[in-house]
Amino acid sequence: MPPATPTFDPFAILQTLEEHRVLYVVIGTLARVIHGTGEITAGLDIVPAMRPPNLRQLRLALGELDARCLNGAPVDLERDLDASSMLELRTSAGTLKVVPIPAGTRGYTNLRRYASSEPLGDGVRPYVASLIDLGVMLWAVNRNDEVALVHRVLDLESRRRPKGRQQRQSRGA
Repeated sequence: MPPATPTFDPFAILQTLEEHRVLYVVIGTLARVIHGTGEITAGLDIVPAMRPPNLRQLRLALGELDARCLNGAPVDLERDLDASSMLELRTSAGTLKVVPIPAGTRGYTNLRRYASSEPLGDGVRPYVASLIDLGVMLWAVNRNDEVALVHRVLDLESRRRPKGRQQRQSRGA
């Protein structure tokens, strides 16, 4: 059983998900941090593909992470996870929230379309929800203070990347 308050190690959770070939998209605060916000988080939120083969892989990964429900009970994905809920788990590497369909989205397939694969080291390259999708999720749950953070990062990104004609000119077109 994981300690009552394990040290948050998102890399360990992501590495375990990758080793088990779980299909997922990172959302929430950690996704925004990866995109460049200055936030601090103590948990990882993911949206898994809900197909049965992927849920089997997720179950194996959760077993390796010694995941438990907040009440200490072992995880039973069939019982604990349905399309309208969020499953918050305590693992040996910290808090993990499994969200089948985040507010404002249609789930994994919808988010994966615009997600980017982000290299975090040692071959771990999770798909991370786009800033636009992260903003939509925050807006859908009325967290406007955090939407402002996403807008600031989008603004910085737009200034950093050349667009249109400037981009073509920089390539020598």
